[in-house]
Amino acid sequence: MEAVDFTNYPAEIQSAANKYEEFIRARLEPDLTQVVADRDAVYNRMSEYLKLKTHIETIRSQNLDELETKVDLGSNFYAKAFVPDTEFLFVNVGFGFHLQMTLNEADEFIDQKVNHMEK
Repeated sequence: MEAVDFTNYPAEIQSAANKYEEFIRARLEPDLTQVVADRDAVYNRMSEYLKLKTHIETIRSQNLDELETKVDLGSNFYAKAFVPDTEFLFVNVGFGFHLQMTLNEADEFIDQKVNHMEK
């Protein structure tokens, strides 16, 4: 944001402008930074749910009874994983809880969760 030069204005206008500039710098800019960070966190969670939905669609379209994949352990470290039965999967429902769901239940849950996060 480009600063406006108020030196040619009366003292009361300069004072008011300085107060508004300080309010913007001290209050609104940090609030905006936090809101953007919160929004990005929601978009990241939505992205993870949509990736899971894509995986579910792949399992269905290819009629996979078992699955060999890689699991992200964090910091881009991956481990091989074998899923012997794709009938059920565990879905993070929030607050550190995971629920075992069928593919249909997970699909429906993801749709509801993403719709809720979009609001």
